[in-house]
Amino acid sequence: MVEIREFEQLMLNMLVPGLVIFMAFIVWDISRKHDAGRFGTLILFGTLGFGVLGFGIKKVIAINLGI
Repeated sequence: MVEIREFEQLMLNMLVPGLVIFMAFIVWDISRKHDAGRFGTLILFGTLGFGVLGFGIKKVIAINLGI
């Protein structure tokens, strides 16, 4: 039997990357539909990248603090 904690950790590790990939597709689609150009697309993906980077940094800090 799978414990709730193990299930939550598994889903977090599987679904968050899927959500990030889906958001990247949405950003790409928005930039294509609105003719954002290279610089606009770079800015859009940069902001998405900063959000993902923040999530990763939070994970690293939590591991280092033992939380």
